Amino acid sequence: MSERPAQRPTAILVGVQLPTVRDEEHAADLAELARLVDTLGYEVVGTVSQRRESLSKSVVLGEGKLKELAELTGGRGYVPSTVPLKKDKARQRREGEADDEPDEDAWAAEDDDQVPIVGKDEPDDPGRPRRPKLVAVDHELTPSQARNLERATGAPVLDRTGVIVEIFHRHARSREARLQVELARLGYVAPRLRESASRSERQAGRGAGETEVELDRRRIRDRMAEIRRELEAVHREQDHRREHRAGQPTVALVGYTNAGKSSLMRALTGSEVLVADQLFATLDTTIRALWPESHPRILVSDTVGFIKKLPHDLVASFRSTLDEARHAGLLLYVVDASDPTFREQYEVTREVLREIGADRAPSRLVLNKIDRVPEPERETLRREFPDAILLSALDKADVAHLRAQIVEFFGKSLLDAELLVPWNKHAIVASLHAEAQVLSEAHEEAGTRLKVRIAPETLSRVQAALAADAPA
Repeated sequence: MSERPAQRPTAILVGVQLPTVRDEEHAADLAELARLVDTLGYEVVGTVSQRRESLSKSVVLGEGKLKELAELTGGRGYVPSTVPLKKDKARQRREGEADDEPDEDAWAAEDDDQVPIVGKDEPDDPGRPRRPKLVAVDHELTPSQARNLERATGAPVLDRTGVIVEIFHRHARSREARLQVELARLGYVAPRLRESASRSERQAGRGAGETEVELDRRRIRDRMAEIRRELEAVHREQDHRREHRAGQPTVALVGYTNAGKSSLMRALTGSEVLVADQLFATLDTTIRALWPESHPRILVSDTVGFIKKLPHDLVASFRSTLDEARHAGLLLYVVDASDPTFREQYEVTREVLREIGADRAPSRLVLNKIDRVPEPERETLRREFPDAILLSALDKADVAHLRAQIVEFFGKSLLDAELLVPWNKHAIVASLHAEAQVLSEAHEEAGTRLKVRIAPETLSRVQAALAADAPA
């Protein structure tokens, strides 16, 4: 007898449409949040949306919508008081209560910090309906707003930032990515720590007057400082490798998450990079040589994807990863042309790159997944974006055409030069074959004479190496 496949935990989406937000923009934001929650491992089973002039300072939603949400999650629909009511014996006798029965309004004060672990689900019970295990809110919540929503709904609450941080936490693979994500995650968690009423006064092992939450926050600050020191060491190694690649032409693939950058990277370089139809499948910058290899060799880098409302802490944490885009000679903005919101996604990418100063390099727009776009719409795109490259990363002819354009772009900056390499510096000849286009090569008594097409930076470096220790 085969086992029934495990059901995924369920989630409810919450969104508030403010007066400045258009209907289609609000719908697109909620659809994107649904994809984020799906990537996190949840099945979205409902959405609660409301038009409001502003977000409620306490629970985001209005009273009626909060009750509607609570009906879906099995919660109370209001924020219970955290102060237990003390009842005298006369009142207890009138209400028929036992002296030791907990007051209903004390619910939130007991073990208030014990929130169900995100991603866990209770065992299936055929006798009762499945309750959502997550409330995902498409806004940035203050710690008190998140806490109040949890009290009112009886379910864990994550805002959009929290969902993205959790996804990054699960997808980080390299040491650098794990450190970067941990730094952002700790920055998100620290202000959301709260004290349990049952342990707030325990001071054992702590400094005078230091509560448990204060101790936890101090530990987080210490860990964040330690992570920053570790990242500095990683960044120094990266800078050293980047200096070693100095002068080599590099093209960086940048764009919205799930736009197809990794698929294009694999097609251009023949490398086995991870390709997955999910958000933030790639968090590490991968650098490979263009294949078939060109002369000089051209490097291609695949960077972390962007998303609307990307948390600033994550942008800051991944700044070093995005440095590859800042040092690239050519930026390819990759967008999913089949997505109706790709124009907004394109602008989000440009905005983030402007924020980190990585938008100064020459760039080209690549309208990817064009095979999913009907021909009449393709003509519209060609008129709207006359300089864009329309392709499918799955079409070998399209990829070959893009490769030719990349080689042509870098070829325009090459200089013709003639170099005489002495026999005692013959290692330079090997480097020229890798970093330049060797047009001719002849061996003479004094050394090897080469005619090359070479990048200006590489030529300056080679000339400096040839001049070093040369006789006056």
